[in-house]
Amino acid sequence: MLMPILAVVAGLVLLVWSADRFVDGAAATAKHLGMPTLLIGMVIIGFGTSAPEMVVSALAASQGNPGLAIGNGFGSNITNIALILGITALLSPISVKSKILKTELPLLALATLLVGALIYDLEITRFDAFLMLFVFALIMGWSIYSSMRAKNDALSADFESEFEDDDYLPLSRALFWLVLGLVILIGSSRLLVWGAVDIAMALGVSDLIIGLTIVAIGTSLPELASSIIAVKKNEHDLALGNVIGSNLFNTLAVVGIAGAIQPLGIEAAALYRDWTIMGVLTLSLFVLGYGVLGRRRINRVEGGLLVAVYIGYAGYLFYTLSASF
Repeated sequence: MLMPILAVVAGLVLLVWSADRFVDGAAATAKHLGMPTLLIGMVIIGFGTSAPEMVVSALAASQGNPGLAIGNGFGSNITNIALILGITALLSPISVKSKILKTELPLLALATLLVGALIYDLEITRFDAFLMLFVFALIMGWSIYSSMRAKNDALSADFESEFEDDDYLPLSRALFWLVLGLVILIGSSRLLVWGAVDIAMALGVSDLIIGLTIVAIGTSLPELASSIIAVKKNEHDLALGNVIGSNLFNTLAVVGIAGAIQPLGIEAAALYRDWTIMGVLTLSLFVLGYGVLGRRRINRVEGGLLVAVYIGYAGYLFYTLSASF
């Protein structure tokens, strides 16, 4: 089983590196072509940080591994909220000020409920998948339209300062990293899927478990890096915005793309255990970040609680894994 393990490690390293290069190239190319800064931030950066999940789940679905595709989508959402936001808040409490975040958070909750309703019959048909993608397109269109109108929103200002401070690549180099990053992204995803499936087969466990743990953590590393950097720059809205935006991508686009490629059968555990945990964590953001308790921030204690929830969830998954031997 050494080769599959090495394939997973190498695949994750290359996946994270290539996604970063792809985002740099895409953002710089868009800037050269005159795309508005806020649009670059919301679309390209949002897509780029979720590109690993999208490519991995798409390849897993096309190769007949639905558990890996679903586990990657749901597991990444759980990881983003419980582990990434938790670690980020432990490093520095996350203030929540942006009005855009207050409107996108209910959309994430509704998207989570929609996916739960669609997988209640334990399958994702192509109709379900295209419905997810249609809703995702509507949400993205509405978010972009609202953001372009709200020029003075804190999130808009964060994106403006983020891009104005950066020295952009020349167009030729931007195109080089755009193409090379995409090629390596796809290749490393294939390597990761192959290794993950072989590990699941060798251990005799569902590829859902591998998708929820190893693959989900690995593909969520770009979100962890971008959230920590945002908090260090005192751009708290970007830290929370990265997670909310990524989770919208994962919930609707990642799962939707996988289901559009190949209708997916869903394990009961993915609905009753993993979707439920994902839904509860999504609703917890209303309490932690929406100011329900009178303060609009996620403090270190709450960050610690989120990390504890993730440790408990991951511990339960590994317990079920060990119980299968």
